[in-house]
Amino acid sequence: MTAPEDPPAPGRTLVEAGSVVAGSMARTAATLLFDPSAARVRLEPALAEVLRRAAAEAAELPGSRAGARAGAALAFAAELAVTRAAEGRAVRTDRVVSDGRTPLDELAGEVLRVAAATAEEWRVRHLGYLLAETAVSGDLDAGTVRTGLRLASGLTGRQLAWLAAVGRRDRVPLPMAPLPAEPRGWPAWGALEDLADLQRRGLLDPPPPQPRPGGAALPRLRCTDLRLTRRGVLVHRLLVLDLLRDDLVAATLADLGLPRS
Repeated sequence: MTAPEDPPAPGRTLVEAGSVVAGSMARTAATLLFDPSAARVRLEPALAEVLRRAAAEAAELPGSRAGARAGAALAFAAELAVTRAAEGRAVRTDRVVSDGRTPLDELAGEVLRVAAATAEEWRVRHLGYLLAETAVSGDLDAGTVRTGLRLASGLTGRQLAWLAAVGRRDRVPLPMAPLPAEPRGWPAWGALEDLADLQRRGLLDPPPPQPRPGGAALPRLRCTDLRLTRRGVLVHRLLVLDLLRDDLVAATLADLGLPRS
């Protein structure tokens, strides 16, 4: 008679269930977190402990798909943490990560709740990245990170693509033609509405132009005129929007119907 197998560690099943969103990498991350001796790479122990606690606390998330999204977010966090370690960016040693239950634990709980509820599952990757980026960014306090998470959570997917497009302008040039003043198609109208909202929220400069006295014509904005504000930089950095899928960025720019530069 064979001995019964030990039950999986609390939270491991949640991370492994993330494979429906994150692919086979979720199982690799589960091994890294819950059976590190069998993994080919390692996480800094304090960060690994935070991610394990988050997985255990989220293990009872209702709805299999919601739980899968939460598990995938943790897997993506582990993935980026390994990448950052290979780049020489060490996990911070202050109390945001170390010393018992930490501010990063609280952030992890907030991130998993957002990830579980999101309808656009590609966003889950970048929510997980926020945890890893916070863990290696000693210049960011927990309150600032919460501000970035709050800002990001209130944005549409197309707005995140706008921020990514402006942030990677040095690698992928933006269209130089003026933006349409009165677009006829709904895709272009929606893309411009999302852009104007980012300007009003203070994530992109320049701000929306104000009507001129006498009804004089306003200057036509071009994509190349856009810049990330301090708020925009924060969201771009925390969500690691440099790694946002190229097709999502291209689709947002294509909605405008402008010729590429």
